[in-house]
Amino acid sequence: MQGMNEKVRQSVKNTLKARDLTHQELADMTGIERANVTRLLSGTVGKVPDNWQKVLDALGMELIAVPKQES
Repeated sequence: MQGMNEKVRQSVKNTLKARDLTHQELADMTGIERANVTRLLSGTVGKVPDNWQKVLDALGMELIAVPKQES
């Protein structure tokens, strides 16, 4: 079973692929250095804190990444 961090990471990767965006382009869009974008997407950094994971698990919830709704 994939953990929450991996689900979010995979969702972002899928979105990048669907939009034909590179790590460098995402870095430019966010102001995050490309090396740090790569670390986020590889799982080296950017994990949800353990206590939040415990709270979400206790409540039967998970953090997901979905496209924003147009307003």
